[in-house]
Amino acid sequence: MCGIVGLHLRSPALYSRLGELLTGMLCEMEDRGADSAGIAVYGNEDWSPRGRGSISLIDIDMPAETVAAELGAGTGTEVSAITVDNVVLASADVDSEVLLAAARKAYPHVLVGGFGEDLAVLKGVGSPRALAESWGLAKAQGWQGVGHTRMATESAVTSSGAHPYAVGPGECLVHNGSFSNHATIRRDLRAAGVEFDSENDTEVGARFVAHRLAHGKGVDEALTDLTRTFDGFYTLLVSNRDSFAVVRDAIACKPAVIAETDDWVAMASEYRALAHLPGVENARIWEPEPEVIYHWNRQEVSA
Repeated sequence: MCGIVGLHLRSPALYSRLGELLTGMLCEMEDRGADSAGIAVYGNEDWSPRGRGSISLIDIDMPAETVAAELGAGTGTEVSAITVDNVVLASADVDSEVLLAAARKAYPHVLVGGFGEDLAVLKGVGSPRALAESWGLAKAQGWQGVGHTRMATESAVTSSGAHPYAVGPGECLVHNGSFSNHATIRRDLRAAGVEFDSENDTEVGARFVAHRLAHGKGVDEALTDLTRTFDGFYTLLVSNRDSFAVVRDAIACKPAVIAETDDWVAMASEYRALAHLPGVENARIWEPEPEVIYHWNRQEVSA
């Protein structure tokens, strides 16, 4: 049992409240998983300055200034970096994959939490409330946020086992449930050259989706392929800087609820995580159907 939350803001008037609203959602899901937590925030310029490639390095345990200098040497450009609790967030005027390559070379054993334009990923071990406070999440701004509270079932309680899994450029995935055939799919992906950071079954789903996207498929196609390939019980939320998608398995036994207004779209494992959102009393609210992909972006909505 884990908790998923996600908030996609349509109204720029709410961008300044993203962190406040996401904090409330995340903390409401603490009793669904209190051993670790994580968030992905799109558009908070203090964490991921606009127009710059960004990378999140988890549990790196060295000063941000040192990381900036070493990544600057590796990329040949000026790199800025800040520390947020256990995470160093670095950015530069280069593609995020250039930063990723430099980080992999300089720190081959450090966990990369995520990389991409406008994206910051924070995750760690501890209660969601304590982590949200240590991150200063309530002050974050932006247009989209995704969060997860974990009750470990498939791997150890570590930062590498915490969600989100942000393994493709600007992409992230959170998951409630379990994949029963993840070991087989992991072997297939490794044979195709895909590398892994953990033994978590969720990472297999994230790597699968990222692999499909990297080979030219859209989000809907990638998630359709996932439903046809993975066995188990799951609710998934997949995002990038411009989109937000939800899918459940064929039995749909893992809880999920979606709410939509003209100002925002939100999903959570339980309604109580949505109850404080502005205008929720006028929202269209429903439980997503099995294997139906619900997909929103910053320009239009489709299902």
